[in-house]
Amino acid sequence: MEDKVEFKMEFVVKSSPKMLYKFLSTPSGLSEWFADNVNSRGKTFSFFWEDTEEVAILVNKKLDKHIRFRWEEEEDKNVFFEFKIETDDLTNDVSLIITDFAEEDEIDEAKLLWESQVNSLLHAIGS
Repeated sequence: MEDKVEFKMEFVVKSSPKMLYKFLSTPSGLSEWFADNVNSRGKTFSFFWEDTEEVAILVNKKLDKHIRFRWEEEEDKNVFFEFKIETDDLTNDVSLIITDFAEEDEIDEAKLLWESQVNSLLHAIGS
């Protein structure tokens, strides 16, 4: 199995960091754009897409700033996906920075998937 490579994507979001964070960190918010349904128990989040269930562990979070998950089946503890919210000091533009990992030959496909997911997020927020 190939090592996974880190990649980052940045999206401008017309939303307050507080509202955006709710869409990134709560089961109800994540169900609006990321998965068909999301449940959580403590730090364990179950994501459902049609007939598929994937479980992720909440690794780290800071209110209205970032949240990091690691897929439960991922053996490499340094592989995760993260949502980071940054606000430009001059313009007050809010950016969502997504960090994820994929095998090198799958990065383009993973980026297309994230773009599609973020478009759903922007639509859900009304951005």
